[in-house]
Amino acid sequence: MNVSIWNATSKTILFVLFACIGTSLVSSCTEDDEYTVGVWYRRSALDGPARTEAASFVINNEGYICCGYKGGSSPTKLRDLWKYTPVEGGNGYWTQCADMPTEAGYRSAAVGFAVNGKGYVSTGIDIDSRPLADTWEYNPDSDSWTQKDDFIKEARYGALGFALGNYGYLGTGYDTSNWYKDFYKFDPNAASGSQWTVVTGFGGDKRQYGTAFVINNKAYFGFGTNNGSYPDDFWSFDGSTFTRLRDIADTNTDEDYDDDYAIVRSGAVAFVIDGKGYVTTGTTGSLKSDYWVYDPDTDLWSGDSDDDYTPFALLNSGSQGSSRSGATAFTLNNRGFVVAGASGSYRLDDMYELSPYENRED
Repeated sequence: MNVSIWNATSKTILFVLFACIGTSLVSSCTEDDEYTVGVWYRRSALDGPARTEAASFVINNEGYICCGYKGGSSPTKLRDLWKYTPVEGGNGYWTQCADMPTEAGYRSAAVGFAVNGKGYVSTGIDIDSRPLADTWEYNPDSDSWTQKDDFIKEARYGALGFALGNYGYLGTGYDTSNWYKDFYKFDPNAASGSQWTVVTGFGGDKRQYGTAFVINNKAYFGFGTNNGSYPDDFWSFDGSTFTRLRDIADTNTDEDYDDDYAIVRSGAVAFVIDGKGYVTTGTTGSLKSDYWVYDPDTDLWSGDSDDDYTPFALLNSGSQGSSRSGATAFTLNNRGFVVAGASGSYRLDDMYELSPYENRED
């Protein structure tokens, strides 16, 4: 053995060892166990009734939440509309807008999206547990609603919805007896009677209560439940072509990219920050509070399987939030917000924002 090398190395090892011992009374030698990625901030609670399974859309960087299930005394569902205006670094505020018309009725589990500065709500389930197919347009300039063409296929609820360019898209869902995997395009400027058209080419699983987000005018979607199972297929759609991406669960292949994935769930929400998709909350029989981040450039997810990402239920103040499903989410000015939802039999009205580049100190 080279004595000079041993002496130099041993001195370094001893120095590091004693440094760790000396500082262990106040902190760890590394910061890996002291911090988690992301900080959740409590924002202004919804001014309207607490609810779950509400529809939502975004117009001019303001978030709208509509309808939903509130439980309690009749009517158990809602037809009100609320607008959230964010404030940089602050709580923002809510404004009540015009209710959906009486003829639209009360509903939950509807689809919402916005096209060309107007919001749209379609499908859902009413207070008598009947699936719906009607479609309504909200004009923020006049604070008014106008009925559009009914959805052209089976009435349903728990469907997926998103907007790409000048069109809205609606697909999948459930109608009390069957799960669906079909997709349709909505053109609000088309003549009455031709506003909905079929979109072919989706080869994925049937599902209800799936989750979707849009990055650079391309939709990414998956999740949900199908007859008691949780589909693990994940897809993109650019307005003409559906593309199957890597699955969001261990696919038992030779690849190890998904060994730590724990992403599948139903009733989750999503938002987009800096070109990446964030998925959080939901349920697989037990409520979820972790969040996962999707990078479309690599088709890979990073998330909470190693407890590196701060769970939704841990707030910046150290207090506890509630794991939940059936919440609603917005992307506003490149910021991600989660509002409302249900935790067990409790409907919620609280709201949170994720600051993804901060570290939360345990």
